[in-house]
Amino acid sequence: MSNNHVRVLVGEIAEEQESLSLARLCELCDGEASLIEELVDEGVLEVASAGEPRFAGTALRRARLAVRLQRDLGVNTAGVAIVIDLLERIETLESRFGR
Repeated sequence: MSNNHVRVLVGEIAEEQESLSLARLCELCDGEASLIEELVDEGVLEVASAGEPRFAGTALRRARLAVRLQRDLGVNTAGVAIVIDLLERIETLESRFGR
């Protein structure tokens, strides 16, 4: 007998144009509000509107990467800022040179 297993992945698409509340951003990136606030203080994430913090949908990618760097690799917040900056510079250079 064969043991065929089917894995079903369930997810959600967050539009880059969508504005995210702090709570929603935390939910989507599986991070704590205190970490998101540290990332804002460090300049990794930008608050898109005054008053209640709202983030552009594009912040989700950076927030997810930051959470993974901290949780999986133990990188501190300042290190996260440097790593993300360097990764984005590499991405820009690769696209510029057609890779």
